[in-house]
Amino acid sequence: MSTESTVSHLVELAVQDGGVALVTLNRPEAMNALSGALRSELYDVMQAIREDDAVKAVVLTGAGEKAFTAGLDLKELGSEGNVGKEATDPDPRVNPVNAIRSCGKPVVGAINGVAITGGFEVALACDILIASSKARFADTHALVGIMPGWGLSQKLSRIVGLARAKEMSFTGRFIDADTACEWGIVSRVVGPDELVAEALALAEDIAFIDRDFLKAYGELIESGYSMGFSEALAHEHQRSSVANADVTAGDIEKRREAVMARGRARQ
Repeated sequence: MSTESTVSHLVELAVQDGGVALVTLNRPEAMNALSGALRSELYDVMQAIREDDAVKAVVLTGAGEKAFTAGLDLKELGSEGNVGKEATDPDPRVNPVNAIRSCGKPVVGAINGVAITGGFEVALACDILIASSKARFADTHALVGIMPGWGLSQKLSRIVGLARAKEMSFTGRFIDADTACEWGIVSRVVGPDELVAEALALAEDIAFIDRDFLKAYGELIESGYSMGFSEALAHEHQRSSVANADVTAGDIEKRREAVMARGRARQ
């Protein structure tokens, strides 16, 4: 049950019990394409989430079952002649990947349909992805002649390996949800009717973790990911030595009791 809801033509925001915000890209008639207005509104929604202390985690999905998002609204951009600028501008009101990251909270992507090109990049901006069995993924940048500017060229190869990334990017071919799961793009695949509930349940588990600890842990993972393995291990040792120095047995016992109480409440 949602405790607060804001709906517009372009983005829907519902704050759920348990500290989770459900954000829905709401242009199903256009495959949730990322128009300029939608991207600006997505930034506004993410800033509202950033400022709302009651929200600890986010689920991002698309309206309908056909598309998570088909990426930039090329029809709109083609008429305005500024496709290149829109694809590379770092302004979070223009760049939806930066808009998502600006919320400063963990984001679970619930991929309900196709995630194409810029839409694929938006999916990869999420911390964790769960896919509907109807989801499909494609990088069609090469087919339309636009270089990726929201991170896909670097992120995808790190997830699936160079050969698979090049196969997707050089051909524009779709992969289905099961293949995306096998390749490590998504964590798991569920039925369309289960998708949002599964994503919300996962986000609720994330929201249970202490906010400051979660932020620090996320920063540790992200910063180490770009390093060589030995350097990353040294980085973890340095960060954990500082962070764990003040943790007492009493602190751990309080957290253990909270976990046990939560488990009993769920029985």
